[in-house]
Amino acid sequence: MKIGFIGSGVMGSSMIMHLLKAGYSVNVYTRTKEKAKEVIAKGAMWNDSPATVASESDIIITMVGYPADVREIYFGKEGILHNAKAGSYVIDMTTSEPSLAVEIYQQAKELRIHALDAPVSGGDVGAKNGTLTIMVGGDKKAFEACKDVFSLLGTNVILQGDAGAGQHTKMCNQITIASNMMGVAEALVYAEKAGLDPEKVLSSISAGAAGSWSLSNLAPRMIKEDFEPGFYIKHFIKDMQIALKEAKELGMETPGLALANHLYEQLAAEGEQDSGTQALYKLYKKE
Repeated sequence: MKIGFIGSGVMGSSMIMHLLKAGYSVNVYTRTKEKAKEVIAKGAMWNDSPATVASESDIIITMVGYPADVREIYFGKEGILHNAKAGSYVIDMTTSEPSLAVEIYQQAKELRIHALDAPVSGGDVGAKNGTLTIMVGGDKKAFEACKDVFSLLGTNVILQGDAGAGQHTKMCNQITIASNMMGVAEALVYAEKAGLDPEKVLSSISAGAAGSWSLSNLAPRMIKEDFEPGFYIKHFIKDMQIALKEAKELGMETPGLALANHLYEQLAAEGEQDSGTQALYKLYKKE
């Protein structure tokens, strides 16, 4: 079975490595070939377009930046759906719009292609360790057929429901993280201003009721002033804006999410769009 992978960014490259180590033949494409240099060196086969990846693969995984990129890669003339074989599987692991996931599913079904939306959580650490949480939407039969592949990339893989359910679940994830990141940054700056040792504080509170993935994985980076991206601020803003739009359509208010989005947009305006989400600490630090 050949796997196609479109997008080899911070997380995608590590995910491709896991597939290669498991013995899969992997066709890759990314807009900037240089980004795929490492995986090509390990045996991935470079393709010049999404069309060739789709036509030469049995499972096509996409992990790109924005919904507009997803739409272009799936629906364009040189895109996946116009070139994938009948009976193949397409899995969009980009965090994208639930409605777009449904649209891909419906058109894929007409072409006898199986489509799943499967966004992930766990950042660069989860991608490197193969411990991602994978939230899946689509048909159960297609999910079961791809389960072995999912198991190479994540340890918490759950079918959430029909097409779009994976993306809706990811919105729940991002809403939770948004307010949590504000709390983590505030707590560390508070500890410093109170004259405490932030590392000792972290050792205490991460093991108690305040414990979270962000506190355990990103707070240490804040303390070290390591703002390299495990997940880009620009992509988190994109996610929050999708969640704000979806929440509005559901008739609910999300004040914590709105505040986090405002703060991250402020950071992006100050030139931090390509920093990791832990750079929120900088904003609290200077106030």
